[in-house]
Amino acid sequence: MSPEVFRPQLATLRKAVLRWYDANQRDLPWRRTRDPYRIWVSEIMLQQTRVAAVLEHYRRWFELFPDVNALAAAQVDDVLAAWSGLGYYRRARMLHDAAKVLANEMSGKMPRTSAELRKLPGIGRYTAAAIASIAFAEPAAVVDGNVERVIARFHGREMSDKETWETAQQWLGTTHASGECVAQNGASTPGACRPGDWNQAMMELGATVCAPLNPQCKQCPLAKWCAGSNAAQNGEKSTSESSSARKREVVARALAKRGGKVHLVQRAADAKKMAAMWELPEIAHGSSSEPLITVRHSITDTDYLVHVFAQNAKGIRGGRWCDTAELQRLPLTGLTRKVLRKIGTLAE
Repeated sequence: MSPEVFRPQLATLRKAVLRWYDANQRDLPWRRTRDPYRIWVSEIMLQQTRVAAVLEHYRRWFELFPDVNALAAAQVDDVLAAWSGLGYYRRARMLHDAAKVLANEMSGKMPRTSAELRKLPGIGRYTAAAIASIAFAEPAAVVDGNVERVIARFHGREMSDKETWETAQQWLGTTHASGECVAQNGASTPGACRPGDWNQAMMELGATVCAPLNPQCKQCPLAKWCAGSNAAQNGEKSTSESSSARKREVVARALAKRGGKVHLVQRAADAKKMAAMWELPEIAHGSSSEPLITVRHSITDTDYLVHVFAQNAKGIRGGRWCDTAELQRLPLTGLTRKVLRKIGTLAE
């Protein structure tokens, strides 16, 4: 089925989704503001990261960096330390780089259009559209994994990137030069009057109802039109259904203490993941001794079982011996922070 089949129902579809969103949206801090800086930070933090993991980081971030100029003036190590636990640290570096561009070249003010936002480091098509639509009401549709899944299930088939973005924009509608809210075919549409809410509604729908596994079709405002929902009711599997198995790994880390200090090592500055972050040294697994502690740690596609073994401080070379104050300041990997909190060396 092509997107055109549903065009006569778009106004009804928009009303249904926005009505559902108004009644069911989660109360999240970045939804209580139209400040583009706060929206930008939330969108970067939420990339490939669970909402629950972002909430406390989001709160602490603005205590440290309340505006663009404060972020631009910060040391990169302080930025990475504030980001610690969210993973994918390149995102934090790009935030810092973009803040410096804004502070030095734009008087600390965020551009108001998605086209201008995309010129900043670390801001791609999705993030630019999210910021511009939520903060400045630009009728620019977003496509993330959640929106992509909703659209694919709705049409009952996998769709190309081009088709997905075109469909997302068609569903959102556009705005006439006069400022009147209109659809692409010229008809009045409520969706385009609330582009930020519409985009958040589509992402919320994918995250909470049209989930990757076990979608809650009976709660979905699109169910009556959705090919995937109809297929499920008939006992069929939608052609857009897919799931990926998570990897599982067992690793070991060494914990050495000396005079109240902990020994850490630093990742290479050009490492693909968590560059220049500090962590407990990894060791070969196979020790005959019992681990001090065992923790579970997950990233996007892998679940780790981590055994932490005591290491004799004598003879250790390289790395860095860090006291409690340094541990609070250093950009630690999320796993290292979790271990140190578990053993009581680092405060919650």
